[in-house]
Amino acid sequence: MKHDAALIPGSPVATRAGFVALAGRPNVGKSTLINSIVGHKIAIVSDKPQTTRRAIRGVATSTDTQLILVDLPGVQRPRDALTTRMQRRVESELRDSDAALMIVNAEEGIGPGDRFIAGALARAKVPVVVAVNKVDRLDKAGTLTALMAASGLEVGDDIFPISAKTGSGVVALTEHLRGLVPLSPFFFPIADNSDQSENVLLAELVREQVLRRTFQEVPHSVEVMIDDVEAVHDDLTRIRALVWVETESQKGILIGSQGKMIKAIGTAARKELQREVGTQVHLDLSVRVRRGWRGDDRLLDRLGID
Repeated sequence: MKHDAALIPGSPVATRAGFVALAGRPNVGKSTLINSIVGHKIAIVSDKPQTTRRAIRGVATSTDTQLILVDLPGVQRPRDALTTRMQRRVESELRDSDAALMIVNAEEGIGPGDRFIAGALARAKVPVVVAVNKVDRLDKAGTLTALMAASGLEVGDDIFPISAKTGSGVVALTEHLRGLVPLSPFFFPIADNSDQSENVLLAELVREQVLRRTFQEVPHSVEVMIDDVEAVHDDLTRIRALVWVETESQKGILIGSQGKMIKAIGTAARKELQREVGTQVHLDLSVRVRRGWRGDDRLLDRLGID
């Protein structure tokens, strides 16, 4: 395995550690499940398709096992520098994973997108587990129907009914995944819950609030970069965030009439940032136009999108 993370010196050899790639259609609950297993919010939650841009790694460490959960960007046909990088990262992460977890939406049933993803996972030649999510919204008969439909994907031998939102079935699924990773020293320090830098995580928390309030092309044309984080004193952190868009009209949408939209985004984002940094936050949020940023390799490098 060619993993990016370095082994932690002194980690006992009797431990297990490995990478599990998560795949699924938009809105199946991948990010919610990662946050549930890790026990900390490290992946933003959005119902907008194709808005996961980085292969986010969540680290869940127990006494003797470390799972590194990779929320893959959406599988899609590359159409610009951004989506080319996303697809390249999907292929790389699958090659380097010890197992794959496919998540399907119990409410929506199995569709062409699920079958396409199942085929991609089958070709990856790693053990595949299927999680049927959102069973809390179904009765027993509906859950049974969803499980039978998932078995028709013919990928992997193990299927788990779960609710990432309530936690039902997540412990059993996690224990099963722990058994699939090899004997290995830990890859990350025990206290770590993600491989993301602080600035990337803070930027994603701001972008999450943009995604929740915008529609059509705007969510796909927005990126956030943290320009500065300053500890003013023990109970106050000043964060300066830049929101990139591609057109003046998109900038107008984000700012809104009399600045109402950007104020709402900032208020909601500040609450998430405060939860993360553990202090009060003064958020300086500005919107800038950068035409064609999704095709700008230098900017994508600065944003940490590999």
